[in-house]
Amino acid sequence: MQATREWKVTGMDCASCTTKVQRAIERLPGVSDVRIALMSERLSLQLDGTGATAEDIEGAVRKLGYGISSAPGAAARTAARTAHEHGPDCDHDHGSHDHDKDPGHGAAGHVHSHDDPADRGKSWYQTGKGRLVILTAVLLGLAWAVELLTSSNVGYAAFVVACLIGVAPIARRAWAALRMGQPFTIESLMAVAAVGALLIGAAEEAALVVFLFAVGEVLEGVAAGKARDGIRALANLVPKTALLEENGQTREVPAETLRIGQTVLVRPGDRIPADGEIIEGTSGVDESPVTGESMPQTRGPGDAVFAGAINTEAALRVQVTKEAADNTISRIIRLVEEAEEARAPTERFIDRFSRWYMPAIVALALLVIVVPPLAFGAEWGTWIYRGLALLLIGCPCALVISVPASIASSLSAGARRGLLMKGGAVIEAAAGLKHVAFDKTGTLTHGRPVVTDLVAAEGVTEAALVEVAAGVETGSSHPLALAILNRAEADGIRPLPARDSRALAGKGVEAMVGDSLAWVASPRYASENGGMAEAHRDRAARLEAEGKTVVVVYRENRPLGLIAMRDEPRGDAVEAVAQLRAMGLSPVMLTGDNARTAKAIAGGLGMEVRAEMLPEDKLVAIRDMSGQGGVMMIGDGINDAPALKQADVGAAMGSGTDVALETADAAILRDRVADVPSLIRLARQTMGNIRQNVTIALGLKAVFLVTSVLGITGLWIAILADTGATVLVTLNALRLLGFDPERQG
Repeated sequence: MQATREWKVTGMDCASCTTKVQRAIERLPGVSDVRIALMSERLSLQLDGTGATAEDIEGAVRKLGYGISSAPGAAARTAARTAHEHGPDCDHDHGSHDHDKDPGHGAAGHVHSHDDPADRGKSWYQTGKGRLVILTAVLLGLAWAVELLTSSNVGYAAFVVACLIGVAPIARRAWAALRMGQPFTIESLMAVAAVGALLIGAAEEAALVVFLFAVGEVLEGVAAGKARDGIRALANLVPKTALLEENGQTREVPAETLRIGQTVLVRPGDRIPADGEIIEGTSGVDESPVTGESMPQTRGPGDAVFAGAINTEAALRVQVTKEAADNTISRIIRLVEEAEEARAPTERFIDRFSRWYMPAIVALALLVIVVPPLAFGAEWGTWIYRGLALLLIGCPCALVISVPASIASSLSAGARRGLLMKGGAVIEAAAGLKHVAFDKTGTLTHGRPVVTDLVAAEGVTEAALVEVAAGVETGSSHPLALAILNRAEADGIRPLPARDSRALAGKGVEAMVGDSLAWVASPRYASENGGMAEAHRDRAARLEAEGKTVVVVYRENRPLGLIAMRDEPRGDAVEAVAQLRAMGLSPVMLTGDNARTAKAIAGGLGMEVRAEMLPEDKLVAIRDMSGQGGVMMIGDGINDAPALKQADVGAAMGSGTDVALETADAAILRDRVADVPSLIRLARQTMGNIRQNVTIALGLKAVFLVTSVLGITGLWIAILADTGATVLVTLNALRLLGFDPERQG
């Protein structure tokens, strides 16, 4: 029986560290579907129960020198992911779950050193890497002092000793990697270069290279930690403790122990400890930690609140509706972590390229060493030195980390602003969009229409019209149904008892009301089935021309009347559409509403519209637009599921709802249309950052490859080119954490 298990693996500094762990684990019997996320330090896999055990997995990881522990909330995450992967909406055709199963992804054979887990949270000089830097610096300084105070021969011997002591731990790691079948590692290249330099009499430079290598590893570790800080900050939004009310008494308990149905007291200034519903009190709630919405929202009894939001004014009593492992913040963190597995096409290409890059560099270095002396009688010492320098250029660290570092920073920056994209594949697709398609109700509009007109047929009262319509719509959560039910409640009208309710996709609803069928349907469907009075056709057309949605209420061969409703556009919709056009995108509204109403709404927004569309019509429209460039579809995640899946990027609106977080490739948590251009802007900035990183990584390699062969630069410059490029691309990626996607231009 297959079982999914998760762990947290500490100490991984670069993408190739994940390759080392993955290869070791995949060799164990009974293990499959191994996935490792570098930035979130998460390992997940399948165990079949007949081979390796959890203890075997942990032992294998610890032998490699990494720390491993059970991931917090792993059981809940496993259940949630299993439900998502096997649920009806999990079939993302366009790569949002394109988990690359290739065990060799990352730089082939490239293995890097890593921190001891015990070093987490310490200053750099307290870590194992830091101590190695200090040791090699002291040895190098002593060697220079010995050379200055004594003869050059004694000084040379001191540099040899300094080099051998400094390179010893590097050589041990190189030997361990070689035994695992990974000969092309930076450690092995470093060891060969250091020993080779000693053999040709360049002991001083060999010792300097060892020191610079140690410094570079410290810098890489610091940079990797900075890149993870964004994800860690999300987890810190939820308070560690909560004030639990039981039997009239309040006591402090760990927030992670809260259970559904319990009541907590949230004082002014406190963070809300769990997703819940307010049962007493009214206060301003700052939801910016969750949704990015900057202005506090007034919340009162019956309103939902999120864990991590800040209570700004008055005390609130909140009933817990979700356990800690399943609250909105936890779900966002889980999605950000899982998004690392959905790798961008650019990243997969770089992984494939890097597998050939290092062996090619090693072969080139051998040619540089051998060909000039043998073919042209050149000096062996000179060309051995240049070949060794070329070897140090061979580490593809900077190239491999260039994409995941940018993706991780982008995911973190977006999550803080209520913009979720499920991985690099989604980011890359969003950056290349040409069209943006919107659903109308609940997306471009508030999704909360109100009844504006009641037009009863001859011999039918308005009350009779409403009681039949409300009976048909009882139990429905559709916005139009809620508008009718709210009108019935406001007028004190009790809906007629109904049964056997059935939705007619894109047409309406039918139910058995009393002893006969009744319908609440679109004018077109009602006309085709004899449900609309002839006198009401013109009236319906006039109401629709006013931008109102009209439904027809009728029984079998007996029209009862019309109900008109209006759903106003969101306040930021006009500006959002203008921004999309300024970005070179073509916005279009796809709606099942009638053409007149749709045109009235779309005309005010300045966008194209396609109306009276059934779900399958939207699917065809998305497919047609895809032939002219990438398409993003924005909808509510339920009715528009086929179109969301067909689009290159499907984005769901909704403040932290399950549908918004699980159904589509991206989620816009603040229910703001203006966040659509922000999300695309963030994706474009991310891809620009990735291109910069790739240029830095390959550019520096190319420059120093040429200068090393020509003898312009030596060993210590070569190692600076390697570690320096890695640090540069990581720091460049971290700039995305400060990018404001709402800023235009």
